Amino acid sequence: MGFSQALSGMNAASQQLDTIGNNIANSQTSGFKSSSVQFADVYASSKVGLGTSVAGILQDFGNGTLETTDRDLDLGISGDGFFRFQSGDTVGYSRNGQLTMTTDGYLANAQGAYLTGYNVQNFNSSTTAATVATGGQPEVIQIPSGSISARATTSASASIDLDASDDAITADFDADDADTYNYATSTTVYDSLGVAHNLQMYFTKTDDNTWTVNTSLDGTTDPTTTTPSTTLLFDENGRLQGVDDGTGTGTTDGSALSFTFPGTDGAAELSFDFDFDGSTQTEQSYAISSPNQDGYASGQLVGISIDSDGTINGSYSNDQTVALGRVALADFANTEGLQPIGDNLWQATTASGQAVIGTAGNGSFGSLQSGTLEASNVDLSQELVNLIIAQRNFQANSNTIKTQDEVLQTVVNLR
Repeated sequence: MGFSQALSGMNAASQQLDTIGNNIANSQTSGFKSSSVQFADVYASSKVGLGTSVAGILQDFGNGTLETTDRDLDLGISGDGFFRFQSGDTVGYSRNGQLTMTTDGYLANAQGAYLTGYNVQNFNSSTTAATVATGGQPEVIQIPSGSISARATTSASASIDLDASDDAITADFDADDADTYNYATSTTVYDSLGVAHNLQMYFTKTDDNTWTVNTSLDGTTDPTTTTPSTTLLFDENGRLQGVDDGTGTGTTDGSALSFTFPGTDGAAELSFDFDFDGSTQTEQSYAISSPNQDGYASGQLVGISIDSDGTINGSYSNDQTVALGRVALADFANTEGLQPIGDNLWQATTASGQAVIGTAGNGSFGSLQSGTLEASNVDLSQELVNLIIAQRNFQANSNTIKTQDEVLQTVVNLR
């Protein structure tokens, strides 16, 4: 007569209770994955078993619910993949995307491990050559804190609606005389120092389907600071047919005119093409729509946001948005082979296989959702039921020991 079977049962039930208790304790831990106990019976060349043992602890890597936080640096993965963190020489993987940005521009979790991915290249205060890699060996992401330099306007555009029923004007243009033009409007352009200038455009109907465009900068009509007259030509249906840039080279079938103004206060000469594509000339009210231009003043970083593909966008005080990095994701052939190391992290093992690195939305990787966090996948109701079952299992094994003890006492008392 032995007590080994019941003792093994109590030991296994105790480990099951520990596992269930850990699940319940982490039911509110973002990115936590619940575990369950696998049992195995024990035989040693005997017809009667020697009890049970814990064969393993199996983690459930099913996705938890994505819960909205409305915080830009909270990230949830919708689908497969893990965030890749680095702390010193240690690399860990997590489904918990609670991030903060350090004073040095690193994206870190609560334990201070840094998020890895791909950094912006050739930034150097200019956005024209800045690029972000989409592959290769991930590195710790560091957001550049420097400002972006001003950029002069090189192209601008707008659609102008002109009234074909208006009378033609033969008088010489004078910006100060509203009787010498039919319609005036303005838009903003920038010089090489990032100074904003008001570009005024005056439209004068000189003949059927023909409109002259005069311009001035910041209200200055001195001939040395205004461009020559240019012309917009329309067809019989009121659609823009071509332009005449006033250089004597004749008309073209394009829709852009070139404007040039001298630099002021040390700025370089301001020269850009203005595209009037989409402009019309019919019986209608005068209007300007969809004005756009590519210049801007210098700007400071005021915030970051992260797209569904992991692109980290920097928002600047001059209303510009620049891609400053991209989050890398990792996946494994056997996620159940990952080794939990605490702090919401796992490490790769020979059982899990090497990490496959990629970016969100590509291949088998899920997409990222900013402003959300993945909740624990613990089913609290089920765990409470499991707790009752495990408790009953422990008590049943203890009753086995109690019964065998009573039988043993009976045998001893036979003397």
